[in-house]
Amino acid sequence: MSETGHKPDPDNATGGQMPADFQPAFPMRRSLFRKNLVTALLLAPAALWLVVFLVLPFVAIAIFSVGERAPEGGYQAALTFAQYANLPARATAFWNTMVLAPVGALACLLVAYPVAYYLALRAPDRWRLILLALIVIPFWTSLLMRTYAWMYILGGRGIPALLAYVGIEDLRLINTPGAVLLGIVYGYLPLMILPIYVSLERLDRRLLEASADLGATPLSTFLGVTLRLSLPGVMTGFSLVMILLLGEYLIPTLLGGGKVFFIGNALVDLFLQSRNWPFGSAIAITLVLVSVVVLIVANRISTRLSGARRVDLI
Repeated sequence: MSETGHKPDPDNATGGQMPADFQPAFPMRRSLFRKNLVTALLLAPAALWLVVFLVLPFVAIAIFSVGERAPEGGYQAALTFAQYANLPARATAFWNTMVLAPVGALACLLVAYPVAYYLALRAPDRWRLILLALIVIPFWTSLLMRTYAWMYILGGRGIPALLAYVGIEDLRLINTPGAVLLGIVYGYLPLMILPIYVSLERLDRRLLEASADLGATPLSTFLGVTLRLSLPGVMTGFSLVMILLLGEYLIPTLLGGGKVFFIGNALVDLFLQSRNWPFGSAIAITLVLVSVVVLIVANRISTRLSGARRVDLI
């Protein structure tokens, strides 16, 4: 028994005193709180941007889509799904978009893959950055200016005028689906090249050497190693171009001449000219849902390809 008359606690070897290296949890909690506060402050601008320019507009469009068109145009509060039932009225715009968007993305892929392959695996190191700059620099200019340039090239004073000198007359290139497809490939090619280039540039060259040492032909090596390992980059570029093409407006307007109508053209007509905001909102919501489906499918395909790649490498 101690002098104070208290019995020492047998479970406390220090006789009731704190260990010398004991540190209370409060400083740790304060440190964690500070880290969380700093993280929240860093994320706040991006979160505010997303809420103001993405979430709130989407909510407004969703509300408009179940309303009615006011007699003078615009929006009138209601609760009806008649606008969604009227979607077949714009079937031509949906058809053109759903056909030309994937075809345009595929055409971009067919052009972009050889270019990215050469840049990543064949181009000399001293020329690689220069070639990349040559691909990107033209796209620093406005898409409007570049599309107008293609209007002149495909118009009556461009390629058709040159072909007329060799006897090929009455050839119409402008205001056709082919002109729109050409503009799509030219306008979105860098967005397809760069993801594929990054995927190929990260490719382990030892895998190619091992395939050749095992007697595989160059074609077998390309199909079994190069192409397969670059598929995630291919899916990234394809889905990115595909989603952007779903809302394309400028290229069909200028190179299609009103004869090749995309969903983007329908939205501009409904919101700015017809002032049928509810119907335009219903089309916009449908377009967003289609984009989400494209993202989900592309993500699942990319995940499966990545999983298969890991299994094969193991």
